[in-house]
Amino acid sequence: MLTIAVRAARAAGEIIVQRMDFARDIAVQEKAHNDFVTDIDRRAEAAILNTLRQTFPGHRFLAEESGALGQGDEDSHQWIIDPLDGTTNYLHGFPQFAVSIAMRHRQRLELGLVYDPLRQELFTASRGSGAFLNNRRIRVSQRDTLHGALLGTGFPGRQIEYVQQYLRSLQLLIPHVAGIRRAGAAALDLAWLACGRLDGFWEYQLKPWDIAAGVLLIQEAGGLVCDSNGESDYMQSGDVVAGNPTLLKKILAILHEAGATGKPS
Repeated sequence: MLTIAVRAARAAGEIIVQRMDFARDIAVQEKAHNDFVTDIDRRAEAAILNTLRQTFPGHRFLAEESGALGQGDEDSHQWIIDPLDGTTNYLHGFPQFAVSIAMRHRQRLELGLVYDPLRQELFTASRGSGAFLNNRRIRVSQRDTLHGALLGTGFPGRQIEYVQQYLRSLQLLIPHVAGIRRAGAAALDLAWLACGRLDGFWEYQLKPWDIAAGVLLIQEAGGLVCDSNGESDYMQSGDVVAGNPTLLKKILAILHEAGATGKPS
């Protein structure tokens, strides 16, 4: 399954890169406030779906642009697809975007990959088999204090009602860490945490296709993922906090102090 998923991701990546120099001329549709889709998103998604369906015609799919597809109950195989995570970055020529593909079976994530077509970096994970970057084993950072830590996050650009609690969390975290980065592609943020480039991450109101692959990458790289209450409801709520076991507790403590529970202030 991973081999086919990689083939699908590379097909999408080729479409994305071929058109990047013309991204500013691509027709854009705004699905919701600050939520954009282009023909490139749709073409990349079609390439992924076509590749997967050829081998797995009986599987279900949950894709960002096409929604839920296929027959079967909640325990059947389901592919979770984001053909271009970081569309806004892509449209501005900002080189931070990726393809994200995950598969879950019986509601448990079994396979995940995040592919950065510009850097040719392929992050992959299969349950119980570890996480890899271009076939090299990766692990989360072992940093055990916030001092010197580099965190990733995402601004609530689509949910303005979350801004105040988010600003409170920033106000409390900034004095304790080396830096906070907001690069604009959650799938890559999670993949970078899995390989130790980031020490921790938090963001609210993400979609399953934003996080599914990255969650498994982090878990297989020795990290933990939870929601803003320290529970495992992140796939439903979209509220994600991640890091190694020690650092995750420290990030959660500060988020709770800030009243940042993932619910509007």
